[in-house]
Amino acid sequence: MDEIIERLKELGFNTYESKVYLALLKKYPATGYEVSQVANVPQARAYDTLKSLEKNKIVVASNSKPITYTPIKPSELTQRFKRKVNSTLDFLDKNLPNVKDDYTEPILSISGSANIREKVAEIIKNAQKEIYIEIWSYDFKMMEQHFHDAYNRGVEIKIVGYDNLKTNYGLVFEHGSSKEIEASLGGRMIILAADNKEGIIGNSSSTNLENVHVVWTKNTGVVFLIKEFIVHDMYLIDVETNLSEQMKVTYGKNLKTLRDKVLGSNSLYRIH
Repeated sequence: MDEIIERLKELGFNTYESKVYLALLKKYPATGYEVSQVANVPQARAYDTLKSLEKNKIVVASNSKPITYTPIKPSELTQRFKRKVNSTLDFLDKNLPNVKDDYTEPILSISGSANIREKVAEIIKNAQKEIYIEIWSYDFKMMEQHFHDAYNRGVEIKIVGYDNLKTNYGLVFEHGSSKEIEASLGGRMIILAADNKEGIIGNSSSTNLENVHVVWTKNTGVVFLIKEFIVHDMYLIDVETNLSEQMKVTYGKNLKTLRDKVLGSNSLYRIH
């Protein structure tokens, strides 16, 4: 009963209104005195509350004496609020964009491993067409059911996997430098783009808890860049896998010559 009262309060009822309406559902028609007894509220407050509910057409008063009160049916009450909420949402959906027609999706920071996993799970659940992701096997296993559910509803899943990630579905490009990258970062990272609409990039874990944060956005320009990052990693991994010997001759082990050329031999950026 307490939960019903709390839910009625979410619709705009106060505590007394919730108790009085529920009391009338148990016993009607009823006088104000009877309502106060069933609802366990002071008699004066019961009368004031009944007047308020009558004004809002939630209870109906009789023309007899003493006056008795009858509640509207629960189905009528819920339908009334559904119509009200839908009407309000329709109005806002139509008019809110006109307040600022050049709205720009923000880029927001999310901190903490649990919060990050929750947001990633939410994005996976909302995905309709495709998921591109770079993820460590540890983090993948913790959310594997969400990925599996997405795959079963027809979402295309493409993964850059770290630390020997294994799965029976989707397309996996195994990154060969997971240990070096994790050491360089001081933890694991996660990079995700879904449906060209939503993206995440950042650290999913760290030896320094203050560094466990990602940025999340629905800004399509930023999501495009996140997806491009993942796609280019996939290109490079596939080329390196199939042309490994030729690449070693040209660029050295672990592409050292190429890394030095792009980053400089003394660069602190040694992630990829």
